[in-house]
Amino acid sequence: MYARRARGVVAALAVLALTIVAAACGGGASGGNASGGDAAGGGPAEVRLGFFPNITHATALVGVEKGLYAKHLGSGTTLKTSTFNAGPAAIEAVFSGAIDATYIGPNPAINAWSKSKGQAIKIVAGAASGGVFLVVKPGINTPEDLKGKKIATPQLGNTQDVALRYWLTEKGIKTDTKGGGEVSIVPQENSQTVQTFATGDIDGAWVPEPFASRLIKESGGKVLVDERDLWPNKQFVITHLIVRQEFAKEHPEAVRKLIEAHVEANAFINSDPAGAAQTANAALQKLTGKPLKPEVLDSAFKNITFTNDPIASSLVASAEHATKVGLLDPVDLNGIYDLKILNEVLATKGESPIADK
Repeated sequence: MYARRARGVVAALAVLALTIVAAACGGGASGGNASGGDAAGGGPAEVRLGFFPNITHATALVGVEKGLYAKHLGSGTTLKTSTFNAGPAAIEAVFSGAIDATYIGPNPAINAWSKSKGQAIKIVAGAASGGVFLVVKPGINTPEDLKGKKIATPQLGNTQDVALRYWLTEKGIKTDTKGGGEVSIVPQENSQTVQTFATGDIDGAWVPEPFASRLIKESGGKVLVDERDLWPNKQFVITHLIVRQEFAKEHPEAVRKLIEAHVEANAFINSDPAGAAQTANAALQKLTGKPLKPEVLDSAFKNITFTNDPIASSLVASAEHATKVGLLDPVDLNGIYDLKILNEVLATKGESPIADK
């Protein structure tokens, strides 16, 4: 089938390599205690959470907007949030100790695990599946039609970037990491992609929601690839929650509270999709200054499944296929998951445990 990702990006990996020692040792911008010291109750005074202003990160958007993280962390711990355009930047923040946990896609998590030799992060919960498309201009109907065209991705080496490169390789189409080859891949921020697609400076983009729906609804794009069609059972991890290992060791109860809020957010999304969409949109308006149009919001939400299951099989497949195309050295992912707390939280709600295989 297909599996994608696992960032192998020359420039971004160079940055990660420079910061990996800090990651393994837990060093960070705030010094010895990267989480700002302990509160009176023994927990961290501050928990720093990262996520993207994407609908694929609606678990975080809803959790923050409804105050679920703040509620579960309690009055003694302050939640500090940071937003990122794509995974490599978020992982750099993890490696430098600037954030304690983040919602992120599979590729950057695989690379963080690989580069730190299993010392930097753990995946502690799934968040979302699906919601990724290759959207192109009318007139592009086949992979062959992409030759000579410019296709955008969110960032060199992020999940969608690697997905596109692998898919093109499977179709026998050559690319390189400098924008050359038969298809020119142009990494740029998602907000910029909306503009460049509208002006015709790019011919398509492999992007997550809501940007895929924006390209379609606002600029007349069409779907060439629905990534769900490339995976068994149409399921693959697009977003999961990772934590810094040092933070988890020092503050396991804070991690538990994050996961409790995470589970509550997903439960709300699945019980009231329309209400959750409005909540996520309110969060996006605060973050970007502009809410999504109703038709874009509705389309984006319908394209994503929100789940606590990290769909581990898709992560393994992603690493294997990234290795095959030379974007990742062989890596043993055994131990990358720690779903113990998640399953304990699910058990309290009478839900079945989730396997990490």
